[in-house]
Amino acid sequence: MSWRDTGNPESGGAENYLLKMAEGLRDHGAHVTVFTAAYAGAPARGARDGIDYVRAGGKLSVYARGMQHLLMRRLGRVDVVIDVQNGLPFFTRAVTTKPVIVLVHHVHREQWPVVYPGLTGKVGWWIEHALAPRLYRACQYVAVSQATRQELIGLGVPAEHVAVVHNGSEAADGQWDVAKTEYPSVCVVGRLVPHKQVEHAIDAAVALRNELPSLKLTVVGDGWWADELHDYVRTHHAEDLVEFTGHVTEDEKQQIFARTWVKALPSLKEGWGLVIGEAGHHRTPTVAYRHAGGTRESIRDGHSGVLVDTDEEFTQALRAVLTDHSLRARLGEGALAMSESYTWDNTQKALAHVVGSALRGEMVATQDEPAPPVS
Repeated sequence: MSWRDTGNPESGGAENYLLKMAEGLRDHGAHVTVFTAAYAGAPARGARDGIDYVRAGGKLSVYARGMQHLLMRRLGRVDVVIDVQNGLPFFTRAVTTKPVIVLVHHVHREQWPVVYPGLTGKVGWWIEHALAPRLYRACQYVAVSQATRQELIGLGVPAEHVAVVHNGSEAADGQWDVAKTEYPSVCVVGRLVPHKQVEHAIDAAVALRNELPSLKLTVVGDGWWADELHDYVRTHHAEDLVEFTGHVTEDEKQQIFARTWVKALPSLKEGWGLVIGEAGHHRTPTVAYRHAGGTRESIRDGHSGVLVDTDEEFTQALRAVLTDHSLRARLGEGALAMSESYTWDNTQKALAHVVGSALRGEMVATQDEPAPPVS
């Protein structure tokens, strides 16, 4: 049960993770049905690559429609439910007696007032931090990082109920073995929404343009905040500095990662940051905020990228990586090694283990563990 699937125009890293997990469960012998919101051009029911899809409802009504489909058994025989809590859960625990696994990328504490200021955001945060932990108190949880696990425990979810199943990444295909740009280049890749804070990357580029006059910032992706960002660029007279690509194909995205010097990830919050590993496979290091959470695990500060605390430090870190060739090369090698230490195969096996345990009525817990070593 997920808010979106990968075909949704607003899909991002969470949906790519969802697809990889569905494919992994399919390959382990499960019959997988994915329920998501409907969107233009997508059939209400269909199958792709051995996975069934059912779509109904909109951005908010998808939750009620999901409960209805599950309660009325419109999703076929169900043995276990994976309830993807993207801020809001699907309240599946209230309509089924089958085992429920709650999958959480990150807690949205900081995002609610940014995306939904006022009463709506307050209600959303109350559901996430107060109601959901009570409703799912006896359920298995899956977090994508130790940071998210600790946040869930802080909300009252029992530590012995939370397993960590990291994001994976895939090795870059040889067809994307292209040269880096001859000019300093930065990219931001993801959905264009307020909490991704793309403005911070634009501010950094504007601040560095005098020192690096040939600098280019490429903003990859689309979303409902796109018009605001275009206005922001115009206001700062940075049209010649910033390029918006809109939505791109997977091949185009990999080409951008391959030729870019450094990736900027100014997000307010990231459960893991799938794009960090994707860029790393091309020896492209990432600069991100430490307080985003999952970035503290997907980036080894000073080895595979740089973690910062303020927007001023964000700009200075980009400057350092762009102007110091030896630093950039060392971080690039570290980013490659870091990305190769997390594979989708291991991620899929880990989730299959959690699902199998849930079917047996057993809980899986993950203890705090250090990040894997990077050669």
